[in-house]
Amino acid sequence: MINKADLQVNTELYSFIEKEVLPGSGYESETFWQGFSEIVHSFMPDNQKLLHKREVIQQKMDDWHKKHKWQEERKDYEAFLREIGYLEEQVEDFQITTQHVDPEIARQAGPQLVVPVNNARYALNAANARWGSLYDALYGTDVISGDNGAEKGTSYNPVRGEKVIAYAKKFLDETVPLEGCSHSDVTRYYIENGTLVAQMQDGKTGLQELEAFKGHQGSADRPSAVLLQHHGLHIDIRIDASHPIGKTDRAGVKDVVVEAALTTIMDCEDSVTAVDAEDKVLIYRNWLGLMKGNLTEKFAKGGETVHRTLCHDRYYTGTNGDDLKLKGRSLLLIRNVGHLMTNSMLLDRDGNEVPEGIADAVITSLIAVHDLNGKRSNSTEGSIYIVKPKMHGSEEVAFSNRLFNAVEDLLGLDRHTIKIGVMDEERRTTLNLKNCIHAVKDRIVFINTGFLDRTGDEIHTSMQAGPMIRKGEMKQSVWLNAYEKSNVDNGLLCGLPGKAQIGKGMWAMPDRMKDMMEQKTGHLKAGGNTAWVPSPIAATLHALHYHEYEVESIQASLREEVMNREQELLTLPLSDRQWSHEEIEQELENNAQGLLGYVVRWVEHGVGCSKVPDIHNVGLMEDRATLRISSQHMTNWLQHGICSEEQVMNVLKKMAKVVDEQNAQDPAYQPMSEDFEQSIAFQAACDLIFQGTSQPSGYTEPILHKRRLEYKEKMLAVKE
Repeated sequence: MINKADLQVNTELYSFIEKEVLPGSGYESETFWQGFSEIVHSFMPDNQKLLHKREVIQQKMDDWHKKHKWQEERKDYEAFLREIGYLEEQVEDFQITTQHVDPEIARQAGPQLVVPVNNARYALNAANARWGSLYDALYGTDVISGDNGAEKGTSYNPVRGEKVIAYAKKFLDETVPLEGCSHSDVTRYYIENGTLVAQMQDGKTGLQELEAFKGHQGSADRPSAVLLQHHGLHIDIRIDASHPIGKTDRAGVKDVVVEAALTTIMDCEDSVTAVDAEDKVLIYRNWLGLMKGNLTEKFAKGGETVHRTLCHDRYYTGTNGDDLKLKGRSLLLIRNVGHLMTNSMLLDRDGNEVPEGIADAVITSLIAVHDLNGKRSNSTEGSIYIVKPKMHGSEEVAFSNRLFNAVEDLLGLDRHTIKIGVMDEERRTTLNLKNCIHAVKDRIVFINTGFLDRTGDEIHTSMQAGPMIRKGEMKQSVWLNAYEKSNVDNGLLCGLPGKAQIGKGMWAMPDRMKDMMEQKTGHLKAGGNTAWVPSPIAATLHALHYHEYEVESIQASLREEVMNREQELLTLPLSDRQWSHEEIEQELENNAQGLLGYVVRWVEHGVGCSKVPDIHNVGLMEDRATLRISSQHMTNWLQHGICSEEQVMNVLKKMAKVVDEQNAQDPAYQPMSEDFEQSIAFQAACDLIFQGTSQPSGYTEPILHKRRLEYKEKMLAVKE
């Protein structure tokens, strides 16, 4: 450790900031560290008080439920929540005043990627997912059926290719239709007097909406690209008659490229495994590469070495003959950690670990200054976008606001340069969301729902009230439907449209794109102007939904339906059913298998986000929120005698063998079932369940961090 301005800084972190971050930032070392120290020592006490308040409130709620029956005393329950400050007095109506927000967030609806920033390859893929090949996305997924000779196979299948092209041409006909004919009938596209002309065998025509044409690449007579726009999103028809695909097309079209992931959240939180300075420096270094624009990664693919870099902007000739530049990359936000966890990378003057959220706010903002001082290739409006998760109520949101003020002062930034995205994933935040938005009304740029974390908190908050309904029934529960609607209600009521995003959750099945295309329109119909997707391919396909529906109009109609949903939100998902032994076993096995499948990768492989096969071998894109709901649900059933510790342990051992079999082809995998007592991953899973009532807010981080550090120490000892 290095002593610096009353801080003890891990040597690796110190060297990284001194040698890689501060140079070119415009900040002197001594001034920065002194200001950093002042922020740490000023905000740590309040951070601790807020965490203590969570514990006090939870204890009061546990005590109340032990003495009362919620079903019979609902009015008393609500009065009790107000008495203890859980339900806040609501602020008067207001409109947010956030300024200098990039259009990808403020005005344009579209998909949003979330990616672990500690993986440079994933980070680059996501940043480059602003534009996606529709042909590739369709060909490689189950959106296109493999029936009648259209299977994918190991080489190009022209039968499948024809179905892909037909799908894409149908999309063009529905989105940017031609007058009197289909895009399939076009033999040539060209530009005449700034207007797109479509030549057919028996004549020529143009677009039904002439203004949909925005520009081209190549010559006007033989363009290599035709740029169209619909609902604010761009479509690029790529033309090359010499290309293997283009030579089979009447008009020489080789691909249809769509504007896809407008925004991406680079995640430092639920999808990463960062437990020490080594892990955090990797995260910060990748974020620095993204902000400087020089992040690169080499990896093997198909027997060759691929060198991946960030995409450049795209240039076209506009309809007036002038150059037209479009951004080549997704607009990047960074998700910091919440208020709970600390990290040994940084200690205060008394040797206490500094809250990781405080360190993240300072360091990720310092790094983002490189974008503001440079070409502003990320934020053309000169803003820094930080997503803040796992805040409980408006006091904690206000704390983040004060912290961001202090960081801006340290870095000499204008007030509200740092924008905030508020995750609505805790019950106390949901019930007081209007107040939470008000606490950051000058810097808020998004609110977002998260089913898994929110359900985990719902269970933990009412742990002592009674047994919860089965996990699969939660999506049909009264509180959850009210939660999704209430989030949109508050966003509309507080004036987010035109200034900020109202976001919806993740599609977790990356291999089931056909289902996504059929179901994820629900997020737009519910009023979300962005929704999370797990991959660039999913972003490309989900982008089609934003051509199908105009979210601005949907939000305008939903304003008429805004209402107070507090009663529904306070409807606890309790069950009075007497489940059969088979039903209980089924629920436990489902929870245990998913939990173990994720924990073993987190603890022993350092992977925080991956496609984990469920009990039916369906690959689900999982992050830490999955553990919270699964472990808390099992803890709840244990608490109320639905199952016994022996029964749960037997299920865990049974499912550990299933997970071992699912990972048998991985040479780095260590089977849990060979020695349950010595398997750190298996013991971590047990801790999450059997110690579930004592975990702060039911969070999994304290146990996971402890066990991951234990595993790293074990591996280090083996090497030595």
